[in-house]
Amino acid sequence: MDFTLSPEQTQIREMVAEFVDEEIVPVAGEIDHEDEFPRDLVSEMADLGLMGMPFPEEYGGAGLDYHSYALGLEEISRGSGGLGTVVAAHISLAGNMIYEFGDEDQKEEYLTPLAEGADIGAFALSEAGAGSDVPAMETTATLEDGEYVVDGGKLWISNGSVADTVILFAKTDPEAGNRGISSFIVRPEEDDGFYVEGTEEKLGDKGCPTAELRFDGLRLPEERRLGDEGRGFVQALKTLNGGRITIAARGVGIARAAFEEARAYAGEREQFGQPIGEFQSIKHKLADMDTKIQAAKLLMHKAADNKIRGEDYIKEAAQAKLYASEVSREVANEGIQIHGGYGYTKDFPAERFYRDAKLNEIYEGTSEVLRNTIGDQLLE
Repeated sequence: MDFTLSPEQTQIREMVAEFVDEEIVPVAGEIDHEDEFPRDLVSEMADLGLMGMPFPEEYGGAGLDYHSYALGLEEISRGSGGLGTVVAAHISLAGNMIYEFGDEDQKEEYLTPLAEGADIGAFALSEAGAGSDVPAMETTATLEDGEYVVDGGKLWISNGSVADTVILFAKTDPEAGNRGISSFIVRPEEDDGFYVEGTEEKLGDKGCPTAELRFDGLRLPEERRLGDEGRGFVQALKTLNGGRITIAARGVGIARAAFEEARAYAGEREQFGQPIGEFQSIKHKLADMDTKIQAAKLLMHKAADNKIRGEDYIKEAAQAKLYASEVSREVANEGIQIHGGYGYTKDFPAERFYRDAKLNEIYEGTSEVLRNTIGDQLLE
């Protein structure tokens, strides 16, 4: 097995890393403090082709393989966990739904501006009573005279308040369980009946607005439906499966940021007449942190490799997301410990890494759900 990056992959990683170091890292603290959508930075990323990394060039994308996409998202997340979520929700969820399940007209009209970064995408699946239990959703879409009339609401929608295109899931047959769910393309600025009720004040993931949405008589033409009626649940599962690779990348990126900050601090902070990095207890912490990060990266790339090869990757994506999520939180926690009292203050970014890392264990499949998924795959 060859673990060497190709010249193109190396170039992508270095290009994104340079952008992150020059443009994102210097303002990451401000993004966290202000918690406003960093539209200027997103526009700059669009100019670099980062808002459509894995999509074909014919649809405005960069045509990168999934390894390169994961590497790019890892670097973006190293700079800002919130920006990592902005990109992951935009590409892996919203954009990928249209790419995988849209017809040619839908791809040309809606995927192209997403891949070019002219539009921002969101993925509206979760509801107050339907998080992990997707079939419990209550949002309905009733077909009337060639249009679907949508009523209901969604919660925890990343990019929801700033999105130009929202992929919406609703029940077209409420009696059919998970086989009665369909997906639709919504254009908030064009479609009457779409309302943003507000955004959440979160522990971390700042800069990525997490919105509550409401639909009151929202009317959508039939041609906005993605695929056949009743296929929405299967579409969502497939999309989330691929998205878990990129949440693993977000986890790796945040863990790397926490580790690099802790390592630098350990070389500078002196106690008892020497840098604290000279103490065995700190060396062991750094050794464990880096080892976990390297293992998480391998799981991430294993899942990406399976996806590229067209092999089944349900278990691999779940394992990558599960492990990288928990590693990001563990490494960030040790980063705070190495910083001591300073790590508990906002004078250093160590506490921000911890707050950003925690979300990885919750969204796009909680750690508990992922363990069920892995177990199911093992016992099939």
